[in-house]
Amino acid sequence: MDNKTLFNKLITFTSSVLRVTNDLTKDVRPDIITQVQYEILDFIAVAKQPITLSEISDCIRISMPNASREIRKLGELHLVEKKSDVEDRRKQFIYLTKDGETMMKKVYQQIEFNFKNRMENASAEDLKEIERAVDILQTKLYF
Repeated sequence: MDNKTLFNKLITFTSSVLRVTNDLTKDVRPDIITQVQYEILDFIAVAKQPITLSEISDCIRISMPNASREIRKLGELHLVEKKSDVEDRRKQFIYLTKDGETMMKKVYQQIEFNFKNRMENASAEDLKEIERAVDILQTKLYF
């Protein structure tokens, strides 16, 4: 297969991933936060490591001032907190608070429920193939 064909397949696949992600996450965002705030919390939760404001800005595709404002609002809701780097006090890491972790745990439980419903007719062999495909994509493309 040439690169052009592979690229076209990747574009189609990526579009499908976005559509399925939308289906799985439909109506899971808590009403007290905006969509952008949800995306920020999701990014922090999935990263499972300290995240900088710059990383949030890059990933969510919003300006640094907007990212800072949204982090401040999430802090006011007690969903995130900032901690300064011990080596460089100018650098701050963003973490989920216990409330933020609890909120995202509930969100992921709902997403898992939606996923199980979507996969209810998949055979054990189908699930193994999907897991293998995800592992390959994660190591070869989405690293």
